[in-house]
Amino acid sequence: MDAETCNIIAVAADWHTQPGKEEAVHRLLLQAAAAVREHEPGNLLYLVHQDDTDPTHFLVYEQFASQDALDAHRSSAHYQELIINKIVPLLAQRQVTLFRLLD
Repeated sequence: MDAETCNIIAVAADWHTQPGKEEAVHRLLLQAAAAVREHEPGNLLYLVHQDDTDPTHFLVYEQFASQDALDAHRSSAHYQELIINKIVPLLAQRQVTLFRLLD
């Protein structure tokens, strides 16, 4: 594995919305995914999942080429607007875990 591949950071965001907020979060997550794909060259993958049995449960799985790419993602205008300002207030539970690719 080359040095560049070893810098990949995966993010697993496991979220539960407040009751009745799942449709709004669903819509906002699709907007966020589109913005990330369009504006973040350091993002390698951005997938949004919703639990089949619990519609308030979401998993966002992301991969970034480096720590700098992840930092750019978190400081982007679309992340601040959509995730921090609009989605986070609608969540009942939020857990984010970072993973580094093993070589």
